[in-house]
Amino acid sequence: MAKQVIETMIEGGKATAAPPLGPALGPTGLNIGLVVSEINKKTADMKGMQVPVKVIFDPATKEFSIEVGTPPTAALIKKEAGIEKAASNALTEKVADLLMEQVIKIAKIKENNLLGNTLKSKVREVIGTCHSMGILVEGLPAPEALKAVEEGKFDAKIAAGRTELTAEEKVRLEAEKKHLKEEMERRRAEFEIRAKAILKEMEGKENKKIRQAMADAGIPAKIMDELAPAEKKEKEAAGGKPAAGGKAPAKK
Repeated sequence: MAKQVIETMIEGGKATAAPPLGPALGPTGLNIGLVVSEINKKTADMKGMQVPVKVIFDPATKEFSIEVGTPPTAALIKKEAGIEKAASNALTEKVADLLMEQVIKIAKIKENNLLGNTLKSKVREVIGTCHSMGILVEGLPAPEALKAVEEGKFDAKIAAGRTELTAEEKVRLEAEKKHLKEEMERRRAEFEIRAKAILKEMEGKENKKIRQAMADAGIPAKIMDELAPAEKKEKEAAGGKPAAGGKAPAKK
């Protein structure tokens, strides 16, 4: 009988018999405890990341093997950057900074999944993902880092292929991450002050107009939603749904 395959995503080292893995394994007759144990053993070094896993088994003999893929590029970037979440708005927020050595490390881990034919082209793909996450590279916004790569400014580093950081580099990156966090908090405070001023100036006007004024002033959507939540009709018009248990504010 031909072998069958179950594919799923699990958090590294934390597979359980709960969904989605358990229900998929149940009908196969495999020893779920053994499968879970083997997956956790093979993904122990990928804690905190979503990892693609294949369970390949023989329905007749119940023999199985586990194939572990590489986590998504974004998950590897977050691990290297030491962050849990990417920027909510990559254009206005910068949440971390990566050195080229870390970008090269990710490019090498994902080399079989990236489209580029050379390490340099794979590095460019990783930097492209950094751009969508609000991650700096060598202190530069991702578009500028890409330009620098194209101009050959990092050719020596890429050719060397070094992927490990020195203790000094790690300390510098931690300091930079702290600085970026403080800068984000400062900018958020400024946006909140500006948004509250708009609320006060437009008191009594339609919520839709207040939100538009905030958008025109460059207030991030997250702060707009906190201070002037979109009413139910606005959300439905935008294709969204009100939060569970939430109530739209009364019209004035």
